[in-house]
Amino acid sequence: MRTLFGGQAVNEALALAMEMDPRVFLAGEGVGVSIHDNPMGPTHGLLERFGPRRVRDTPVSEAAIAGLGVGAATLGLLPVVEIMFFPFVTLASDMLINHAAKFRYLSGGRTPVPLTVRVKAGVGFQAGCHHSHNLEAWMAHAPGLKLVFGSNPADMKGLLLSAIFDPDPVMVVEELGLYRARGVVPEGDVRVPLGKAAVAREGSDVTVAAYGGAVRTALEAAESLAEEGVSLEVLDLRTLVPLDRGAVLASVSRTGRFVMVHDATRFCGYGAEVAALVAEEAFSELKAPVRRVAAPDAPVPFAPTQERFYKPGAADVVAAVRSLM
Repeated sequence: MRTLFGGQAVNEALALAMEMDPRVFLAGEGVGVSIHDNPMGPTHGLLERFGPRRVRDTPVSEAAIAGLGVGAATLGLLPVVEIMFFPFVTLASDMLINHAAKFRYLSGGRTPVPLTVRVKAGVGFQAGCHHSHNLEAWMAHAPGLKLVFGSNPADMKGLLLSAIFDPDPVMVVEELGLYRARGVVPEGDVRVPLGKAAVAREGSDVTVAAYGGAVRTALEAAESLAEEGVSLEVLDLRTLVPLDRGAVLASVSRTGRFVMVHDATRFCGYGAEVAALVAEEAFSELKAPVRRVAAPDAPVPFAPTQERFYKPGAADVVAAVRSLM
């Protein structure tokens, strides 16, 4: 067990997978040589270590990158392709949604598509709305495509390893802010199973479900509310598709109250699906209405002051919890 940055944890997962199976290769814009490459970067040093046949810089075309990945996966390789920023997934969506996600269904289960798509996400970097729009709800709406979103270095490594060796296409969302977040990470091939949530903090009064960097926001709110005698159970979903429905319902049955937190916009956001699950299947357990904490329904602003307002903070979670008590 070591303390690593999130970017180092991703890098270690990629290196381990490439060592274990020669079918694993990386492709994307700047995955080999990039102005963003640094010792904490997710692909740092992999070109020098594994060579240009397995670490391929591509043209600036997300559609081509996704098409390369789908074709390679259906031919028996284990491609790991990178879409540099989450909004750019829109350019790759035809290959991912109409092909990768549907091949197993269309082939009667005979054609696996072991494709891993790494996507960078996050708000708070003054990158503007073309680089900062979280689209996990869009991707979750495509049957056949799995979706994971880690919140700490250990899970970023373990989820990525599981995704690479999964027979279905998996989108792995990596929050840029977590590349520089420290955490204890186990050595070796330690995988986090897909479809399993984790209790990040036990509590008895309110369940707060979150994923990615929003888990840290929820934990910060839990610390603040503990001083007032309010106990939050923070549930880290980790895998958005397939959702660990059992973990969500079990937590709500313990607390009787539910708040969903995410950094994506509120309307039709991923949290609406989880809120509906709780309202439909745990209604008799609820002591108060379900609440959602999310970004406003507007493009992500560029100005730092506006970005800070846009991204939900611990104070927003605290206010939502107080409204339920």
